[in-house]
Amino acid sequence: MIARILKKVLTNSMQYYPVLSLNGPRQSGKSTLVKKVFPKLPYVNLENPAERAFAATDSMGFLQQFPKGAVIDEAQYVPELFSYIQVLTDENQELKFVLTGSQNFMMHQKIAQSLAGRVGINTLLPFSFEELKKGKILPATLNELLFNGFYPRLYDKNIPPTDYYANYVNTYIERDIQALINNSNLSQFIKFIQLCAGRAGQIVNMVALANDTGVSPVTIQNWLAILQRSYVVYLLQPYYNNFNKRLMKNPKLYFYDTGLLCYLLGLQKANDITNHFAKGAIFENFVLVEILKYHYNLGLRPQIFYIQNNHQKEIDFVLQQGTALTAIEVKSSGTPDISMFKNLSFLDELNGLENKKVVVYTGEKDAVRKQGLLVGWKNLHKLFAK
Repeated sequence: MIARILKKVLTNSMQYYPVLSLNGPRQSGKSTLVKKVFPKLPYVNLENPAERAFAATDSMGFLQQFPKGAVIDEAQYVPELFSYIQVLTDENQELKFVLTGSQNFMMHQKIAQSLAGRVGINTLLPFSFEELKKGKILPATLNELLFNGFYPRLYDKNIPPTDYYANYVNTYIERDIQALINNSNLSQFIKFIQLCAGRAGQIVNMVALANDTGVSPVTIQNWLAILQRSYVVYLLQPYYNNFNKRLMKNPKLYFYDTGLLCYLLGLQKANDITNHFAKGAIFENFVLVEILKYHYNLGLRPQIFYIQNNHQKEIDFVLQQGTALTAIEVKSSGTPDISMFKNLSFLDELNGLENKKVVVYTGEKDAVRKQGLLVGWKNLHKLFAK
């Protein structure tokens, strides 16, 4: 079993909070991790219809089965439990509950209402590059890594990626989507997800998505919210910080996993990436999500943004660490070139400071240049060095 970096954070958090919340995509390894970290706590899954019915109809009776606490998987299905957990943990400080969920918005909303100040909130995404490397199961090439994606079952069961993601999408729609949208819109919703894949790395245009999907912009906004809260897409916000410049203020669209992105783009094998129009976007997506995983795995909230003005002058990512900013350019070329750094001084122009500058590329050799730091795709940890 591959060790998850987040394990240490969860263990430490239990010392300070009576309740832990662990959110993340379906099949990211949440259940496996909490069972391993908290083996003495009873485990119950609210995807089980009988358990869910018991918890919903007699919440206090359900919780009283667990005199020392429990791990409650997919807890968002019965949000009424949260208020009762608050009462019980206030009365008995020895009680410990771990709540997992695969719908971000719903869990956070209910936690904010019932468990504010009593809960340690964490996020588990699929394997990070560092976890795969430490587990010695890295694919042979970058294209294979991007095409396979990072979901644990792929590596545990050696499932072909096209089979895995076909089933993943079907399961996601059956369990999470049908309850949230009109069944008559399912085919349009699938088309919408595929259109989003074709726009990975681009600024969100609700009207264009609505026109191409055949629904209203309001529907697109609602569907994007669904994809966000179920950890399918991540909307990267702009960094404009009151600059007196004409900067874009709409978010950019990314996917939480490159394997799912490749599947939705219709790629059939890893080498298809090489000549695909979205090659650069897929690699850029990989870099962004590795930045997110690095922070989530340490129990930190990632401060990551982008900058683009109305003249198409842009910086792929701006990473904020305390008061320090790092301007990051991502290039799908394997050959280093000084011109890769040309946009990164735009951040210096905006804030009047000398900011750290990094180019991440698909080569493997790192180098310190006068213009900034060149980082190969295998050494993304160097992004976080201060």
